[in-house]
Amino acid sequence: MLEPLIAERLAKSDQHIAIAGSGGWIGLATLDLLEKALGNDLPHRVSCYGSAARTLTLRSGRTVEQRPLRALPSLEAHRIWLLHFAFLTKDRAETMSIADYRAANDAISTTVLQAATHLPVEAMFVASSGAATKANDPTASPAMRLYGQMKLDDETRFAAWSEQQGRRAVIGRIFNITGPYINKHQAYAIANFITDALERRPIAVRAPRQVFRAYVAIRELMSLNFALMDAQPQGAARFDTGGTAMELGDVAQKVADILGGGPVERASITEAVPDQYVGDDMRYANLLRHHGISSVPLERQIAETADYMRHPAT
Repeated sequence: MLEPLIAERLAKSDQHIAIAGSGGWIGLATLDLLEKALGNDLPHRVSCYGSAARTLTLRSGRTVEQRPLRALPSLEAHRIWLLHFAFLTKDRAETMSIADYRAANDAISTTVLQAATHLPVEAMFVASSGAATKANDPTASPAMRLYGQMKLDDETRFAAWSEQQGRRAVIGRIFNITGPYINKHQAYAIANFITDALERRPIAVRAPRQVFRAYVAIRELMSLNFALMDAQPQGAARFDTGGTAMELGDVAQKVADILGGGPVERASITEAVPDQYVGDDMRYANLLRHHGISSVPLERQIAETADYMRHPAT
């Protein structure tokens, strides 16, 4: 659930919440959180948009209709908060040509930007990525650099929108998250570890170098986003997701301790340069404290993610 005071404020407000990219991991998790906060008002207070029209199913069994993103400019609502999760991620950059990948994401961003400009959008959350820090990193893969550069472009584009339009943009660089509706399990180390533990296999960490990650729960992240969107009427606010940085061997052991899996099999460290993909935890922690948001311990994050992986929405 969202932080109780934030959920209460949302329930009492009259903002309409539009979600661009509602069918992805963060979009579905956010929709689930909003269902808990808004109850039966959800269909009237929230509208969903994505690559195509389809029916989204939440864990409660509630179904929500997603409209094509091109329909976003036609939304009829008086006051709007817009959550922008729509983006083709790194895995698509690995399979598409550079030109096609750029064109597809530019088209998404243009559609959202034009809608945000012409609709009564008071505040927007833009889901950026820690990959933005890799845009000019020669050690990163070409797909990561391309994905990161396009996320940087989005950060610039929507920050400029907030300044030019006198409206609010919250831009969050998301590094590592956990929670319900996690997808693409093979792409996320923690999902791999949880899968191994649930199936009572040894938890394998194969990286030949030290790998550091720091995790936050989606419900914690979205509580902060809503608080920041409500904090002031205009301008751009930027932050990284935080969390305590841990080497993946230690993360795997934490998963084993919580879920009863293991043993952990950590490959030998044969490469000297570590892989660090973590944000600014000090600023993130200060923001949580300022807005009265409780940090979700990693133990709880693992348990909640595992619970969803055992019983996913169908």
